[in-house]
Amino acid sequence: MSETKNTKAQIKLPILLALSISAGIWIGATFAEPKGNQNDLRAALYKLQEIMTYINRDYVDSVNTNELVEYGINKMLEHLDPHSSYIPAADATLAQSQLEGEYDGIGVEFGIIRDTIYVVAPLQGGPSEALGIQSGDQIIKVDGKNVAGIGITNRDVFDHLRGPRGSKVMVDIKRKNNPTLISYEITRDKIPQYSIPAAYMVNDEIGYVKVTRFAATTYDEFKKAVSDLKIKGMKKLIIDLQGNPGGYMGAAINMADELLGDRDLIVSQEGKVSQYSQKAFAFKPGMFEEGSVIVLINEGSASASEILAGAVQDNDRGLIVGRRSFGKGLVQMPIDLSDGAELRLTIARYFTPSGRSIQKPYNSNYEAYERDWINRFEHGEFFSADSIKFNDSLKYQTKKGRTVYGGGGIMPDYFVPLDTSMNSAYVTRLFNSDSSREYILDYLNKNKDNFKNMTLDQYYTTYKVSDAMLMELTEYGKKNKVAFDAKDFNKSKEYLRLLVKAHMGRQIYDDNAFYKVVNDINEVYLQALNLFDEADRIAMATVLNSTIEE
Repeated sequence: MSETKNTKAQIKLPILLALSISAGIWIGATFAEPKGNQNDLRAALYKLQEIMTYINRDYVDSVNTNELVEYGINKMLEHLDPHSSYIPAADATLAQSQLEGEYDGIGVEFGIIRDTIYVVAPLQGGPSEALGIQSGDQIIKVDGKNVAGIGITNRDVFDHLRGPRGSKVMVDIKRKNNPTLISYEITRDKIPQYSIPAAYMVNDEIGYVKVTRFAATTYDEFKKAVSDLKIKGMKKLIIDLQGNPGGYMGAAINMADELLGDRDLIVSQEGKVSQYSQKAFAFKPGMFEEGSVIVLINEGSASASEILAGAVQDNDRGLIVGRRSFGKGLVQMPIDLSDGAELRLTIARYFTPSGRSIQKPYNSNYEAYERDWINRFEHGEFFSADSIKFNDSLKYQTKKGRTVYGGGGIMPDYFVPLDTSMNSAYVTRLFNSDSSREYILDYLNKNKDNFKNMTLDQYYTTYKVSDAMLMELTEYGKKNKVAFDAKDFNKSKEYLRLLVKAHMGRQIYDDNAFYKVVNDINEVYLQALNLFDEADRIAMATVLNSTIEE
């Protein structure tokens, strides 16, 4: 790749489109197209090749051809729809690993604090845990090369520490109270990534399952979570999809099949090419077809999350609680390109069992689409269901006759307004600066014996973060250039206390501790605990009103 680069402003759009598609892939696709379309495509490809030839030969400045092409690809895909995307080869493996459920590496959760890689926690069962690497360790060198104080990024850390299974990497670590660096030769291995970080019993009957994304392993994780909770006596289930951006549609379909009866429609998919048009039905006996179900959603729940929520709602299987979901009803197919890059191309739209398309409106104004979340907030939608206006032409009926609406996202059966009363800019800055993470690591290194014999339940019910601990945290904030704000601190003190307890619990125990603590201020979760009678009523009734409000 050439070192000479032009700014985006210097290169006009017609030039940016030059060679912005892989001719081999698209020429191959023309054999299935009508002759007129083939001729149009060949003419367009020839034009791109012609323009690129002139640029390479005659343009006044040197150009970075690869950068030019990749920028043009992104602009072209933005013109199609908001979710078709291009992932460069350098990022494709990392992006894929987020969905595959595992990756090859050394097995640590890390953070970058004051330009140094900190081990937040060695991952259970990974090679770093086996060697004795500890929370709070600082990674100073990798394969003899200094990585501290050089402006390292998350991308750099992945490049240094990830690698093929069986390969070795030498890591030099600085540990508190140890005057010299400790060297570890780590053999990389398969590291599992969990998409269900928490599954616990709320009480004797209610089980809670948090799903953060729909990856290749999510369905198996879900089955194990439900099985374990049923053994513990679960009769009612909360599935938390808040903030879940989606992922593999198949994982959502399989999860829905565990909740729905035989031959219930789960989702329909319709594309221009017939092979992309299909329907998915429940077809096997499910693990939890009888018990009460509540699904939690919010404005961050998208794609596969909306498939699962829509299937439960349209089949009157349970109650949807929270706020209107994101509204992504376009299906992307991953296509591996010859240079290792990946094209994620929209090939179909999906529809809920009642026939709703839950894709929110979009046009070529990509920026306006991205601002939808902000527009919802400013319009008041997060705080009042009355601010949401539905188009009567997009009215649909659930299996038992309830009214639901298409046109953008899943509207919950029970709306829960966003509570911002405890938030403050100061607390946000404390956590964004990593001051809280640094403080918690240091605190636990000094006080870990205090928690040695404390169970998770004891920690949840009895442990309290003291005022003195909160003031110590503010001092860490000052070191990270987060000026103390007394007004915000007093406003958010109890919120901050709970957040520290939640993050500390994650370090001492696991993600169950984090969600168990933080859910005490999760307004959607707290409302759901009181709505199982309503969930049962929806599942059993013949015709009901469509939306219940607090």
